[in-house]
Amino acid sequence: MQVSDSSSRILAGLLEARTGQQLTMNRRWRIETALASILRDRGIPTLDELITILVMGREPALASQVVEALLNNETYFFRDRAPFDLLAKSALPELQQRRAASRKIRIWSAGCSTGQEAYSLAMMFAEDPMRWTGWTIDIMATDVSEAAVKRAREGMYTQFEVQRGLGIAQMIRWFEETPDGWRAIEPLRKNLRFQVHNLLEPAPHPREFDIVLCRNVLLYLNGERKAQVFDRIADAMAPDGWLMMGAGETVIGQTRRFEADPSARGLYRLPEQPIERRATARA
Repeated sequence: MQVSDSSSRILAGLLEARTGQQLTMNRRWRIETALASILRDRGIPTLDELITILVMGREPALASQVVEALLNNETYFFRDRAPFDLLAKSALPELQQRRAASRKIRIWSAGCSTGQEAYSLAMMFAEDPMRWTGWTIDIMATDVSEAAVKRAREGMYTQFEVQRGLGIAQMIRWFEETPDGWRAIEPLRKNLRFQVHNLLEPAPHPREFDIVLCRNVLLYLNGERKAQVFDRIADAMAPDGWLMMGAGETVIGQTRRFEADPSARGLYRLPEQPIERRATARA
């Protein structure tokens, strides 16, 4: 299946219009693989004919299906591991002190894909029960992909997926084998909320989140869209909260809404007020 430049441009425009993500040249190799099953299932003989149907605008459901297929949902449990260690050693001990009165921590996993990041967070807390007994740990996870969010809610993973990032002990402790795959056990799922959300839209809960993880999402946005997403995230965060991004991402030169945390490299804070005052704001 040959992908012409014109077809690539139309697909790229559709993806960016719906999600803000760019289908850059180094990602266009995925088009053939991503759309092959749609052509087969729909009985559409060629990519050019698919493009013609999309351009005519008579099948909105097909356009949504194409966008879903073009999204990059790559993820796995405890991805890159070090960021989770950073949260455990730097952010969470400080939050435990600051939120001692309310005994509640709110976390947003933005761009959660099929949910592995959110379940990894849930495992972090569940594996330290003495420390978090009596606390409410509210983890909300969102993604622009309806199909990814549906899978995340189900908490069902293949053998390959459940082994990516998890040791045997963790896999057996937190997942149960079923005829359809490995499913996260109910005590792990109960503290997670999944919903469809586009990061270009207003934040779901303004000024609520103590930690926001938005990792390896902004890589696919242009500068203007990145700035817009930073604004949305900043509006969602508690004044003394943290933002965590992917290893290849930074706020430098992208936004003035965040600054690096000098005491926890890899985490970012809102700069509007001194750190000492932020604690008072949420006490």
